[in-house]
Amino acid sequence: MRILMLGWEFPPFISGGLGTACYGLTRALDALGHQVLFVLPRAIEGESASHVTLLAPEDDQSEQPPAPSAADEPQGAAQESESRASGGAVSPVRGLQAREMEQFLHARFLGVDSPILNPYRSDGLPVGAEQRTVSGGVRPPEEVIRALRASGVAVPEGWTAATSNPRAGGGEAGRGKVKTRGGKDYDGDIYTMSQEYARLVLTLCGRHEFDVIHAHDWMTYPAGMALARATGKPLVAHIHSTEFDRSGEHVVQGIYDIERRGMHAAVRVLAVSELTRSIVTARYGVEKEKISVVYNGIQVDDRVDFSKARIESRDKLVLFLGRITMQKGPEYFIGAAKRVLEKMPNVKFIVAGSGDMAVRTIELAAAMGIGHKVLFAGFLRGSDVDRIYQMADLYVMPSVSEPFGIAPLEAIRNDTPVLISKTSGVSEVLRHALKVDFWDVEEMANKILAVLRHPPLSQMLRKHGSMEVRRLTWEGAAEKCIEAYERSIEAMVHHPQADTVVS
Repeated sequence: MRILMLGWEFPPFISGGLGTACYGLTRALDALGHQVLFVLPRAIEGESASHVTLLAPEDDQSEQPPAPSAADEPQGAAQESESRASGGAVSPVRGLQAREMEQFLHARFLGVDSPILNPYRSDGLPVGAEQRTVSGGVRPPEEVIRALRASGVAVPEGWTAATSNPRAGGGEAGRGKVKTRGGKDYDGDIYTMSQEYARLVLTLCGRHEFDVIHAHDWMTYPAGMALARATGKPLVAHIHSTEFDRSGEHVVQGIYDIERRGMHAAVRVLAVSELTRSIVTARYGVEKEKISVVYNGIQVDDRVDFSKARIESRDKLVLFLGRITMQKGPEYFIGAAKRVLEKMPNVKFIVAGSGDMAVRTIELAAAMGIGHKVLFAGFLRGSDVDRIYQMADLYVMPSVSEPFGIAPLEAIRNDTPVLISKTSGVSEVLRHALKVDFWDVEEMANKILAVLRHPPLSQMLRKHGSMEVRRLTWEGAAEKCIEAYERSIEAMVHHPQADTVVS
């Protein structure tokens, strides 16, 4: 089968589980013999982009494909089409090496030349540091960081760049207009960027043959809808995280609207858990029968072994690894840490990640008097992730709402026991993991202490957890996707227009 996949992250361009899932699914589909054309809308820079063919419309109008009609434009973009230059010939962007990754036999990767901001506000630096602080006032981030360093809190050096980095996504620095290498303007508004990305996808992918469109998360839905309208191919919308997961009840209406239109326009919807399927049904009005649950997987042997490099220490290490955002519950981790340290002083807590609550979380640890016991490691990539898992005695995921949660599987793969929130999709498939209500910091602390104080419990969780994750494969997830593709294609044959109209 020929699959056009629209994703937001793909290693090494990754800020969370979405990129890991896209990689795992693509590699598994490729191994099963299916052809995947993966379109990546990122501002790809540096030598790490070796496996991505980065394409952009040229100003030369000589080999233009037919311009998409107003009916083919994503909703809200048609009125802008007259003021934008239509895409021309496609060519690799200068200055970047373009070649396929060796482990892929049938997959190709197209990177749309784009300065689009990360929709999850979790690039390599903390963002939103200008927001309200623990004390209730509003302080500039550089002042907060200086004060924290003066009090002995270890803040990574790179975080001082948060206020001047336009890619960070917060405040006025993240807005304004930017240019692509092809010379086209992108409005800094992320909604406008998503529509411009949709137009570029129509231009770049119009000459490619495919059987189904697989769109991952909301930023790619306008492009998926536009392609479905233009080509008549079925759209499959994959939900890795909803706006309710990310923002609670304070949703961004524009993002919610895009999510809802995308799910209703899709022939099939893929949810990463039963938890997510219930949210999609209740909050977005999508029929339950239209939704397939496709659990994420894990590549068990795909890790770097750092066991020989581990430094023996009397201190126990407890790890939080993920985006430092409301969704992930970092404040509950810090609250539990405070209670653990009252009973067991020889414990250190590591917070690895970045996000809009980073500075506030550092302040919270300092305000509780445990700043010297909490190490903020910043955003980690590649083998550093395996290294920190293997250093830890326990991984804790206190998420308020976690659609799935790949991180606990990665921890178990690295022989680290896990304590996870009950409001997570991964809790549906993991039996050999400790589970807790995210808000119950007393019980969270008790279970952390139980693992640290009782080696037999830790050993049992490691042993049985390791056997359990071996059954959660990306190949199994890919086969579920193929079933959904086949059902979508069959539905389009019987009802060619019924499911492509945006609700």
